[in-house]
Amino acid sequence: MKVIIPLAGKGTRLRPHTHVVPKPMLKVAGRPVMSYVMDDVQKLGNVEQVVYITGHLKEKVEAFAPTAYDIPSVFIEQDVQDGTAGAVARAKDFIDAPVLIIFVDTIFDADLSILKDSQDDGIIWTKEVEDYQRFGVVVTNEDGHMTRIVEKPKEPISKRANIGLYYIRNWKLLLEGIAHVLTTAPNKGEWYLTDAFQYMIEHGAKIKVVDVDGWYDAGQLETLLETNRVMLDKGRARKPASLGEGATIVEPVYIEEGCVVEHATVGPNVSLGAGSVVRHSTVRDTVAGERVTITNASLHDCFLGDRVVVQGVSGSLNIGDDSYIQGEG
Repeated sequence: MKVIIPLAGKGTRLRPHTHVVPKPMLKVAGRPVMSYVMDDVQKLGNVEQVVYITGHLKEKVEAFAPTAYDIPSVFIEQDVQDGTAGAVARAKDFIDAPVLIIFVDTIFDADLSILKDSQDDGIIWTKEVEDYQRFGVVVTNEDGHMTRIVEKPKEPISKRANIGLYYIRNWKLLLEGIAHVLTTAPNKGEWYLTDAFQYMIEHGAKIKVVDVDGWYDAGQLETLLETNRVMLDKGRARKPASLGEGATIVEPVYIEEGCVVEHATVGPNVSLGAGSVVRHSTVRDTVAGERVTITNASLHDCFLGDRVVVQGVSGSLNIGDDSYIQGEG
Protein backbone atom coordinates (compact mmCIF):
# COMPACT_ATOMS: atom_id res chain seq x y z
CA MET A 1 0.00 0.00 0.00
CA LYS A 2 1.08 3.57 -0.73
CA VAL A 3 0.19 6.63 1.34
CA ILE A 4 -0.29 10.07 -0.19
CA ILE A 5 -0.17 13.11 2.06
CA PRO A 6 -1.00 16.45 0.41
CA LEU A 7 0.33 19.37 2.47
CA ALA A 8 1.17 22.11 0.00
CA GLY A 9 -1.31 24.68 1.34
CA LYS A 10 -0.22 27.97 2.87
CA GLY A 11 -2.45 27.75 5.94
CA THR A 12 -3.68 31.32 5.62
CA ARG A 13 -6.20 30.96 8.47
CA LEU A 14 -3.35 30.28 10.89
CA ARG A 15 -1.15 33.22 10.04
CA PRO A 16 1.19 34.61 11.30
CA HIS A 17 2.40 31.19 12.47
CA THR A 18 2.23 29.57 9.04
CA HIS A 19 4.54 32.20 7.59
CA VAL A 20 7.37 30.17 9.14
CA VAL A 21 5.87 26.74 10.00
CA PRO A 22 3.86 24.49 7.64
CA LYS A 23 0.31 24.12 8.95
CA PRO A 24 0.56 20.35 9.61
CA MET A 25 3.70 20.91 11.68
CA LEU A 26 2.14 23.34 14.15
CA LYS A 27 2.06 21.73 17.57
CA VAL A 28 -0.81 20.74 19.83
CA ALA A 29 -0.08 19.12 23.19
CA GLY A 30 3.62 19.24 22.38
CA ARG A 31 3.54 17.43 19.03
CA PRO A 32 3.15 18.43 15.38
CA VAL A 33 -0.40 17.83 14.18
CA MET A 34 0.76 15.55 11.37
CA SER A 35 2.64 13.29 13.80
CA TYR A 36 -0.61 12.06 15.37
CA VAL A 37 -1.74 10.84 11.95
CA MET A 38 1.64 9.43 10.99
CA ASP A 39 1.71 7.31 14.15
CA ASP A 40 -1.41 5.54 12.86
CA VAL A 41 0.17 5.09 9.43
CA GLN A 42 3.29 3.54 10.92
CA LYS A 43 1.21 1.09 12.97
CA LEU A 44 -0.29 -0.35 9.77
CA GLY A 45 2.98 -2.08 9.02
CA ASN A 46 2.31 -2.64 5.31
CA VAL A 47 3.11 0.80 3.92
CA GLU A 48 5.60 0.60 1.06
CA GLN A 49 6.06 4.33 0.63
CA VAL A 50 4.73 7.71 1.70
CA VAL A 51 4.38 10.32 -1.03
CA TYR A 52 4.36 13.84 0.39
CA ILE A 53 2.91 16.53 -1.88
CA THR A 54 4.73 19.62 -0.71
CA GLY A 55 4.64 23.32 -1.49
CA HIS A 56 4.74 26.08 1.10
CA LEU A 57 7.86 25.72 3.30
CA LYS A 58 8.58 22.36 1.69
CA GLU A 59 12.12 22.18 3.06
CA LYS A 60 10.80 21.95 6.63
CA VAL A 61 8.56 19.02 5.79
CA GLU A 62 11.40 17.31 3.94
CA ALA A 63 13.67 17.73 6.96
CA PHE A 64 11.10 16.46 9.48
CA ALA A 65 9.31 13.49 7.93
CA PRO A 66 12.16 11.06 7.09
CA THR A 67 13.81 11.52 10.48
CA ALA A 68 10.57 11.07 12.43
CA TYR A 69 9.26 7.96 10.65
CA ASP A 70 11.01 4.87 9.37
CA ILE A 71 9.01 4.62 6.15
CA PRO A 72 10.45 5.17 2.65
CA SER A 73 9.45 8.64 1.49
CA VAL A 74 9.35 10.70 -1.65
CA PHE A 75 8.60 14.41 -1.97
CA ILE A 76 6.82 16.02 -4.92
CA GLU A 77 6.25 19.74 -5.15
CA GLN A 78 2.82 21.13 -6.04
CA ASP A 79 4.12 24.35 -7.52
CA VAL A 80 0.65 25.56 -8.50
CA GLN A 81 -2.21 25.41 -6.00
CA ASP A 82 -4.70 23.77 -8.36
CA GLY A 83 -6.73 21.75 -5.88
CA THR A 84 -6.83 18.35 -4.23
CA ALA A 85 -7.15 16.42 -7.49
CA GLY A 86 -4.22 18.39 -8.85
CA ALA A 87 -2.20 17.45 -5.78
CA VAL A 88 -2.83 13.71 -6.03
CA ALA A 89 -2.29 13.81 -9.81
CA ARG A 90 1.33 14.74 -9.16
CA ALA A 91 1.82 11.39 -7.44
CA LYS A 92 0.48 9.32 -10.35
CA ASP A 93 3.88 7.86 -11.26
CA PHE A 94 4.12 6.37 -7.77
CA ILE A 95 0.57 4.98 -7.58
CA ASP A 96 0.84 1.29 -8.48
CA ALA A 97 -1.00 -0.19 -5.50
CA PRO A 98 -3.95 0.67 -3.24
CA VAL A 99 -3.52 4.11 -1.69
CA LEU A 100 -4.40 5.77 1.59
CA ILE A 101 -4.87 9.53 1.06
CA ILE A 102 -4.67 11.70 4.18
CA PHE A 103 -5.05 15.44 4.60
CA VAL A 104 -3.10 16.07 7.78
CA ASP A 105 -4.46 19.37 9.11
CA THR A 106 -6.86 17.33 11.25
CA ILE A 107 -6.50 14.56 13.82
CA PHE A 108 -8.96 11.68 13.88
CA ASP A 109 -9.81 8.55 15.84
CA ALA A 110 -10.21 5.98 13.08
CA ASP A 111 -9.71 2.24 12.91
CA LEU A 112 -7.44 2.00 9.88
CA SER A 113 -7.04 -1.75 10.32
CA ILE A 114 -10.38 -2.29 8.56
CA LEU A 115 -8.79 -1.52 5.20
CA LYS A 116 -6.74 -4.72 5.34
CA ASP A 117 -9.83 -6.86 4.80
CA SER A 118 -11.85 -4.42 2.71
CA GLN A 119 -13.22 -5.76 -0.57
CA ASP A 120 -14.79 -2.46 -1.62
CA ASP A 121 -13.23 -0.23 -4.24
CA GLY A 122 -12.55 2.31 -1.52
CA ILE A 123 -13.41 3.70 1.89
CA ILE A 124 -14.20 7.28 2.81
CA TRP A 125 -14.24 8.17 6.49
CA THR A 126 -16.74 10.72 7.78
CA LYS A 127 -17.87 12.35 11.01
CA GLU A 128 -21.48 13.21 11.79
CA VAL A 129 -21.83 16.93 12.57
CA GLU A 130 -24.69 19.23 13.45
CA ASP A 131 -23.39 22.25 11.50
CA TYR A 132 -23.49 20.33 8.22
CA GLN A 133 -23.85 23.57 6.19
CA ARG A 134 -20.11 24.24 6.75
CA PHE A 135 -18.88 21.03 5.15
CA GLY A 136 -18.91 18.76 2.19
CA VAL A 137 -21.26 15.98 3.29
CA VAL A 138 -21.38 12.41 2.05
CA VAL A 139 -24.68 10.88 0.93
CA THR A 140 -25.02 7.10 1.15
CA ASN A 141 -27.35 4.40 -0.12
CA GLU A 142 -29.01 1.71 2.00
CA ASP A 143 -25.87 -0.44 1.82
CA GLY A 144 -23.70 2.29 3.31
CA HIS A 145 -21.88 3.13 0.09
CA MET A 146 -21.31 6.68 -1.10
CA THR A 147 -23.59 8.01 -3.80
CA ARG A 148 -22.33 11.62 -3.87
CA ILE A 149 -20.69 14.44 -1.94
CA VAL A 150 -22.54 17.74 -1.64
CA GLU A 151 -20.66 20.88 -0.67
CA LYS A 152 -22.25 22.99 2.09
CA PRO A 153 -25.85 21.82 1.63
CA LYS A 154 -28.71 24.07 2.69
CA GLU A 155 -30.93 21.09 3.46
CA PRO A 156 -29.93 18.21 5.80
CA ILE A 157 -29.52 15.59 3.10
CA SER A 158 -26.65 14.23 5.20
CA LYS A 159 -24.75 15.19 8.33
CA ARG A 160 -21.73 13.00 7.58
CA ALA A 161 -18.88 15.43 6.95
CA ASN A 162 -16.01 14.55 4.63
CA ILE A 163 -12.90 14.69 6.85
CA GLY A 164 -10.15 14.17 4.26
CA LEU A 165 -9.27 10.51 4.90
CA TYR A 166 -9.65 8.02 2.04
CA TYR A 167 -8.57 4.50 1.11
CA ILE A 168 -8.76 3.57 -2.56
CA ARG A 169 -8.24 -0.10 -3.45
CA ASN A 170 -9.19 0.40 -7.11
CA TRP A 171 -6.28 2.72 -7.78
CA LYS A 172 -6.47 2.36 -11.56
CA LEU A 173 -10.03 3.72 -11.61
CA LEU A 174 -8.92 6.52 -9.27
CA LEU A 175 -6.22 7.60 -11.74
CA GLU A 176 -8.76 7.41 -14.55
CA GLY A 177 -11.13 9.60 -12.54
CA ILE A 178 -8.44 12.17 -11.77
CA ALA A 179 -7.43 12.31 -15.43
CA HIS A 180 -11.07 12.94 -16.34
CA VAL A 181 -11.48 15.68 -13.73
CA LEU A 182 -8.41 17.49 -15.04
CA THR A 183 -10.04 17.75 -18.47
CA THR A 184 -13.03 19.65 -17.02
CA ALA A 185 -13.26 23.34 -16.25
CA PRO A 186 -11.73 24.14 -12.85
CA ASN A 187 -13.84 25.56 -10.04
CA LYS A 188 -12.20 28.87 -9.09
CA GLY A 189 -8.90 27.57 -10.39
CA GLU A 190 -9.05 24.21 -8.61
CA TRP A 191 -9.91 20.58 -9.36
CA TYR A 192 -11.33 18.47 -6.54
CA LEU A 193 -10.50 14.91 -5.60
CA THR A 194 -14.11 14.30 -4.60
CA ASP A 195 -15.09 14.76 -8.26
CA ALA A 196 -12.75 11.88 -9.10
CA PHE A 197 -14.55 9.76 -6.50
CA GLN A 198 -17.85 10.71 -8.12
CA TYR A 199 -16.44 9.56 -11.47
CA MET A 200 -15.49 6.24 -9.88
CA ILE A 201 -19.01 5.72 -8.53
CA GLU A 202 -20.55 6.56 -11.90
CA HIS A 203 -18.32 3.87 -13.42
CA GLY A 204 -19.42 1.16 -11.02
CA ALA A 205 -17.16 1.62 -8.01
CA LYS A 206 -18.39 0.93 -4.49
CA ILE A 207 -16.92 3.27 -1.89
CA LYS A 208 -17.83 2.36 1.67
CA VAL A 209 -18.59 5.17 4.13
CA VAL A 210 -17.29 4.68 7.67
CA ASP A 211 -17.73 7.06 10.61
CA VAL A 212 -14.75 7.95 12.78
CA ASP A 213 -15.05 8.10 16.56
CA GLY A 214 -13.43 11.54 16.72
CA TRP A 215 -12.34 14.30 14.37
CA TYR A 216 -10.35 17.28 15.59
CA ASP A 217 -9.65 20.23 13.33
CA ALA A 218 -6.36 22.11 13.53
CA GLY A 219 -6.91 24.38 10.55
CA GLN A 220 -7.84 27.60 12.34
CA LEU A 221 -7.07 29.21 15.69
CA GLU A 222 -10.28 28.41 17.57
CA THR A 223 -10.37 24.77 16.55
CA LEU A 224 -6.63 24.29 17.08
CA LEU A 225 -6.96 25.39 20.70
CA GLU A 226 -9.91 23.02 21.14
CA THR A 227 -7.88 20.20 19.59
CA ASN A 228 -5.06 20.96 22.02
CA ARG A 229 -7.57 20.55 24.87
CA VAL A 230 -8.83 17.25 23.49
CA MET A 231 -5.32 15.82 23.06
CA LEU A 232 -4.46 16.77 26.64
CA ASP A 233 -7.63 15.04 27.85
CA LYS A 234 -6.78 11.97 25.77
CA GLY A 235 -3.46 11.28 27.47
CA ARG A 236 -0.94 13.81 26.20
CA ALA A 237 -0.85 15.79 29.46
CA ARG A 238 2.43 16.02 31.36
CA LYS A 239 4.30 18.29 33.73
CA PRO A 240 7.85 18.37 35.08
CA ALA A 241 8.68 17.15 38.56
CA SER A 242 9.86 20.63 39.47
CA LEU A 243 8.69 24.01 38.19
CA GLY A 244 9.35 26.84 40.62
CA GLU A 245 8.25 28.53 43.80
CA GLY A 246 4.56 29.41 44.02
CA ALA A 247 3.55 27.39 40.95
CA THR A 248 -0.09 26.33 40.67
CA ILE A 249 -0.95 23.89 37.90
CA VAL A 250 -4.55 23.27 36.87
CA GLU A 251 -4.73 20.02 34.91
CA PRO A 252 -4.60 19.12 32.12
CA VAL A 253 -1.41 20.73 30.84
CA TYR A 254 1.60 19.83 28.73
CA ILE A 255 4.74 21.46 30.13
CA GLU A 256 8.18 20.51 28.83
CA GLU A 257 11.04 19.72 31.20
CA GLY A 258 13.05 22.82 32.07
CA CYS A 259 10.13 25.25 31.98
CA VAL A 260 9.86 27.64 34.91
CA VAL A 261 6.57 28.62 36.54
CA GLU A 262 6.95 30.99 39.51
CA HIS A 263 4.17 32.63 41.51
CA ALA A 264 1.85 31.85 38.62
CA THR A 265 -1.12 29.70 37.71
CA VAL A 266 -0.94 27.67 34.51
CA GLY A 267 -3.89 25.70 33.16
CA PRO A 268 -6.18 24.20 32.34
CA ASN A 269 -5.54 23.31 28.67
CA VAL A 270 -2.10 24.89 28.34
CA SER A 271 0.88 23.63 26.34
CA LEU A 272 4.28 25.20 27.10
CA GLY A 273 7.26 24.50 24.87
CA ALA A 274 10.81 23.88 26.05
CA GLY A 275 12.58 26.72 27.82
CA SER A 276 9.44 28.76 28.51
CA VAL A 277 9.03 30.90 31.63
CA VAL A 278 5.81 32.10 33.32
CA ARG A 279 6.08 34.49 36.28
CA HIS A 280 3.44 36.38 38.26
CA SER A 281 0.80 35.49 35.68
CA THR A 282 -2.22 33.34 34.96
CA VAL A 283 -2.41 31.41 31.70
CA ARG A 284 -5.20 29.11 30.50
CA ASP A 285 -6.41 27.60 27.20
CA THR A 286 -3.16 28.50 25.45
CA VAL A 287 -0.57 26.97 23.16
CA ALA A 288 2.87 28.53 23.59
CA GLY A 289 6.01 27.63 21.66
CA GLU A 290 9.59 27.28 22.84
CA ARG A 291 11.43 29.88 24.96
CA VAL A 292 8.32 31.97 25.57
CA THR A 293 8.43 34.43 28.48
CA ILE A 294 5.20 35.58 30.14
CA THR A 295 5.39 38.08 33.00
CA ASN A 296 2.72 39.98 34.95
CA ALA A 297 0.05 38.85 32.49
CA SER A 298 -3.40 37.27 32.51
CA LEU A 299 -3.82 35.29 29.30
CA HIS A 300 -6.48 33.01 27.85
CA ASP A 301 -7.20 31.49 24.42
CA CYS A 302 -3.77 32.38 23.06
CA PHE A 303 -1.54 30.95 20.37
CA LEU A 304 2.04 32.13 20.86
CA GLY A 305 4.97 31.32 18.59
CA ASP A 306 8.56 30.62 19.64
CA ARG A 307 10.64 33.16 21.58
CA VAL A 308 7.64 35.39 22.30
CA VAL A 309 7.82 37.86 25.18
CA VAL A 310 4.56 39.03 26.82
CA GLN A 311 4.59 41.51 29.70
CA GLY A 312 1.71 43.19 31.50
CA VAL A 313 -1.03 42.06 29.11
CA SER A 314 -4.53 40.79 29.87
CA GLY A 315 -6.64 39.01 27.28
CA SER A 316 -6.25 36.80 24.23
CA LEU A 317 -3.28 36.95 21.83
CA ASN A 318 -2.35 35.38 18.50
CA ILE A 319 1.27 36.34 17.79
CA GLY A 320 4.07 34.80 15.80
CA ASP A 321 7.72 34.00 16.50
CA ASP A 322 10.06 36.57 18.03
CA SER A 323 7.30 39.00 18.99
CA TYR A 324 7.39 41.34 21.99
CA ILE A 325 4.16 42.58 23.52
CA GLN A 326 4.12 44.94 26.51
CA GLY A 327 0.99 46.30 28.12
CA GLU A 328 0.33 48.61 31.02
CA GLY A 329 -0.24 45.89 33.58
